[in-house]
Amino acid sequence: MIEARNISKSFGDKQVLKNISFTFEKGKTNLIIGESGSGKTVLMKCLVGLYEIDAGQVFYDNRQFSKMSFAEMKHIRQEIGMLFQGGALFDSMNVEENVMFPLTMFAKMKPEEKLERANFCLSRVNLVNSNKVMPSELSGGMKKRVAIARAIAMNPKYLFCDEPNSGLDPHTANVIDNLISEITQEYDITTVINTHDMNSVIEIGDNIAFINHGELWWSGDKTQILHTG
Repeated sequence: MIEARNISKSFGDKQVLKNISFTFEKGKTNLIIGESGSGKTVLMKCLVGLYEIDAGQVFYDNRQFSKMSFAEMKHIRQEIGMLFQGGALFDSMNVEENVMFPLTMFAKMKPEEKLERANFCLSRVNLVNSNKVMPSELSGGMKKRVAIARAIAMNPKYLFCDEPNSGLDPHTANVIDNLISEITQEYDITTVINTHDMNSVIEIGDNIAFINHGELWWSGDKTQILHTG
């Protein structure tokens, strides 16, 4: 569980977030939605500590993340998986190397253990026997699945997804949505998804925060949003 309590953030004279409070629940797909420029990307960056908040607090399972030192934040960041917009795979690395990258950076594992973990994650996203393929040889949907495999390689407690359906056709976007939802439930992860895709909202919106002009205008789930006037 991640809690945002009265979060405010400004850049110069422009206030981007205004006193936002919301609880991102464990084992659910928590969606931040809103128009471009609404503040949803800034909110996500505040949650992971890429932006320092001006006021308010961020808690990770009752641990006050927003007041931690850099060294203390590092421990929580190792519990976070990130799925970047566009996938953000390393072009010079093959699929296997991309998935093993966070393990190489942060985990004290033997080479055979890293390979075993990478193979497990690739299997989970239905990409068996794709280890030696280069990113340039993959379709957009396959790149996203490799990126998901890399994001879960460290067995994260928290998963952040920035516009996971960006650039994908509707069918492939639905596949990615369902995969993220399945992994969230299977591993009981607190998943936070930044999106403007209403299909994602309707399909996998377990817990939704609608941000408008930097304020939390509405919250609820995918069933409730259909009956909101």
